[in-house]
Amino acid sequence: MKTIRIGSGAGYAGDRIEPAVELAEKGELDYLVFECLAERTIAIGQKQKQQDPNKGYNELLEVRMRAVLPTCHAKSVRIISNMGSANPVAAGKAVLKIAQELGLHGLKVAVVTGDEVLSLIQSMDLTLDEAGVPVSRFEKTLLSANAYLGAAGLLEALDSDADVVIAGRVADPSLFLAPMMHEFNWAADDWQHLGMGTCIGHLLECAGQITGGYYADPGVKDVPNLAHLGFPLAEVSEDGNATITKVAGSGGRVTEDTCKEQLLYEIHRPDRYLTPDVVADFSHVRFSQCGPDAVRVTGATGAPRTETLKVSVGYQDGFIGEGEISYAGPGAANRGRLALDIVRERFAICHVNAEETRYDLIGVNALHGETRGQYSDPYEVRARVAARCATRAQAVTVGNEVETLYTNGPAGGGGVMKSVKEILAMDSTLIPRQCVQHHVTVLENK
Repeated sequence: MKTIRIGSGAGYAGDRIEPAVELAEKGELDYLVFECLAERTIAIGQKQKQQDPNKGYNELLEVRMRAVLPTCHAKSVRIISNMGSANPVAAGKAVLKIAQELGLHGLKVAVVTGDEVLSLIQSMDLTLDEAGVPVSRFEKTLLSANAYLGAAGLLEALDSDADVVIAGRVADPSLFLAPMMHEFNWAADDWQHLGMGTCIGHLLECAGQITGGYYADPGVKDVPNLAHLGFPLAEVSEDGNATITKVAGSGGRVTEDTCKEQLLYEIHRPDRYLTPDVVADFSHVRFSQCGPDAVRVTGATGAPRTETLKVSVGYQDGFIGEGEISYAGPGAANRGRLALDIVRERFAICHVNAEETRYDLIGVNALHGETRGQYSDPYEVRARVAARCATRAQAVTVGNEVETLYTNGPAGGGGVMKSVKEILAMDSTLIPRQCVQHHVTVLENK
């Protein structure tokens, strides 16, 4: 039975690069996939693209390609990624330029576009899910709207014999499903195999999480050599079953438990996981340890896909002003609480009209509030104030008021840090599938 090996080179935009190089060099791969988009990433990319039409793709794309292209080219490992973000065409051209600089001749790059649908949702006046109003009545400034494409565009790109496939918003597991469909000739309505492939993609999409990164808990769930954490790969067979493993000698571990935790990650209904390709059913998935750092995956299935696609909509939602200051020694927590009380009162004096405010004593109540019971006073704490404001000027005041605690009390404050960040918030909507069309552009290096 035919098998292929697919490696996961990244689980988010800023992920480590060395594990991807290790996979390319030692993983005996057929495909190396870089999954680098979160919900807000394209909105951030759109802001960058507005400032420079040649930007808007993943900021580590050039570094990653320089690191892995020579090996992948030499070993005929094909690369698939959504690092195109808000500007896949510019990303594809950047990859081709790097290949030329590295002397890699004959490289073919395919770019998948069609996910950008901002003008479309505006003309259709679609209703935003969280805001509960049509786009025409939404009072915030829209920055982006990108439909989650499935494997179809990636499959077309692979069918063109592209060595590197660059896309924008594509559903995470679709990046891994496409090479399975290409290699095994799975039909677009072969729901069982598409469900199985989607399960494998979901297990791989977060890279180091399944090899122990998100699993590790010292003394409870020990994971060796996390500083050299190996990223996962799947050996997938034509029947849709797979073995999850990693490069021998790399850090981390692959066990039934690491796989179970990743299977449930970001899953609302395991029996009805909606993707652009299929409604996957993970409720009967079974894991079995078949060797050191090797786990067999079976039992996934699927049902016909939905007639709509999810659209992530990015918009500008004000600014976050933030300030932090530390206190240490006897009475540190009490001085920290006093600092927060002072800033709270100062906001009223200075007319800081924040839409949302947090006053946290890190190490005491920042994560779970005051609900965890009383503990003995810590030796050191860090007071943090953060506020969401309509204007940048108001947000600047937040950090400034924390900074004034240096000389205006309480005693012993130090290590002030302040910042202002623009808020790029997200909403979503659904768009009829037939309204969204992908496009594939092939770029060649002669």
